[in-house]
Amino acid sequence: MLNHYETVFITTPVLSESQMKEAVEKFKSILTDSDAQIVHEENWGLRKLAYPIQKKSTGFYYLIEFESEGNLIDKLETEYRRDERIIRFLTVRLDKYGKEYAERKRSKKAEEAEKAKEEKS
Repeated sequence: MLNHYETVFITTPVLSESQMKEAVEKFKSILTDSDAQIVHEENWGLRKLAYPIQKKSTGFYYLIEFESEGNLIDKLETEYRRDERIIRFLTVRLDKYGKEYAERKRSKKAEEAEKAKEEKS
């Protein structure tokens, strides 16, 4: 049975746009190579951290929702720890309520984007 997971990681703010994309692609490929299905992903961009981490006060946030077997999480988090570009990460398993909430949030965001698109034209 596949579990639904959500992972957020923060990369160091000194990365260029291409280095950030490369880091994201690395972790997406780890997921897809291990037969995980990526459900949704969001780039939250550069944000201020609640407290300094490694003497940095900002970081690039990225969210990936995916479905996979539970044994993939150890492999993914080991790769997060090995990559010096990652300053923090968190992976959680979503229960049925968390999954429903994430789906509602995505659909609401899509509706808002559609509405904004209609207003522009």
